[in-house]
Amino acid sequence: MKLRTFALTAVMTVLALHFGASQADEHKYSSLNATYKEECGSCHVPYPLQLLPADSWRSLMGGLDKHFGSNATLNAPVAKEITQYLVANAGRSGQSLAAGAKGPTLRITETAWFKREHRDGHDGLSASVWQSAAVKSPANCAACHREAGEGNYSERGIRIPRAK
Repeated sequence: MKLRTFALTAVMTVLALHFGASQADEHKYSSLNATYKEECGSCHVPYPLQLLPADSWRSLMGGLDKHFGSNATLNAPVAKEITQYLVANAGRSGQSLAAGAKGPTLRITETAWFKREHRDGHDGLSASVWQSAAVKSPANCAACHREAGEGNYSERGIRIPRAK
């Protein structure tokens, strides 16, 4: 009986590790709240919520009147709904803070994770890609992640535009 239990446990562990590892590169994020997708996605791709911690999302939503050079102010009920959604689905504080940050990180492109995943030479990336007419900015996720608008950042869906 103990041997059977051990064998079953071993098989279950191997299966869990296999399927967990095979989906580790999926980078599919939580389903998108319709209001978040409509309001935020009308100007830019609705970014994955897990890439910033709750305090970053709160700060970002608290400064919509000067949102990266634009006035993105929302009416109070909509702002409250989106803030609650962002905070409820935020990443853990330590995983996404920018090195040396003196306050909440507001740009996903400044997080250690982003810099590691998008470093020069990694998966064909280079400074010329960021400066190309097709990309223009590291914040333009959809330039390479074709299904970013649906929350899918799967490695299989990446198409890096050729730098000219």
